[in-house]
Parts: sequence; C-alpha cells; structure tokens
Amino acid sequence: MDKSNSPGWQAWLVTLGLILIVVGVLLPIIGQGLAAYRWVYAAGAVTCLVGRLFSRVPDGAPLRVKRLLRIESWSAIFFCAGAFFMFWPGAGAGDWLAFTLAGGAIMIYTSIMLPRAMRKG
Repeated sequence: MDKSNSPGWQAWLVTLGLILIVVGVLLPIIGQGLAAYRWVYAAGAVTCLVGRLFSRVPDGAPLRVKRLLRIESWSAIFFCAGAFFMFWPGAGAGDWLAFTLAGGAIMIYTSIMLPRAMRKG
C-alpha cells in the first residue's frame, strides 16, 4: 500500500476534533447533555489543535499552499479560544459562538482555496 497519499494520524486527529466540536455545538441546541457540552467542545478543540500543530507541509509545496495550511491552523486556535470562553464566567453565549463561527469560516475558505492552489502548483 502506497502511504504517500494516505492521510496521517494528524488528519485523523483533526477529523475527530472537528466531529467533537460539532457534537459540542449541537448538544445545547437539541437540549441534551447540557452539563457535558463544554467538555466535549473543549476536547474537540484541543484534539484539533494537536492535529494541526503536528501536521506537516508537503515537501516542495508552493508558498501559497504553505500559507493556506498555516491559515488553516488558525482555525484550531479560534476553536480553542471559543472553548476558553465557554468556561470563563464573565463571557456571554455569543463569545464562544463568535470564535466558533470564525474558525468555521476559515475552514470553509481554506477547503475551497487549498485544492485550487495545489492544482495551479
């Protein structure tokens, strides 16, 4: 099996983290697990951050691809900031939600632009 195109453990960590973030956001919406949603979201944010920190830039990647991968790492930092505001007593509900939306917007932007940049080479 050729491992050059298979996703590494970093990609699996990021995927697991994003799933936990989605579950952490959906739990208060559906009214279940109100005591645990903060912990689920925070675990997802930290897992996503670890996956992004240990992910590598492909050798010989163009500067634009490197920059987009670096920008993508910022989404995990925004998710961690959102997790911080979930636990901070002086924060409102809109604070963690704003950081979650910012991280999601960065993820959407990079998921569109990365394939384009890699195609152009």
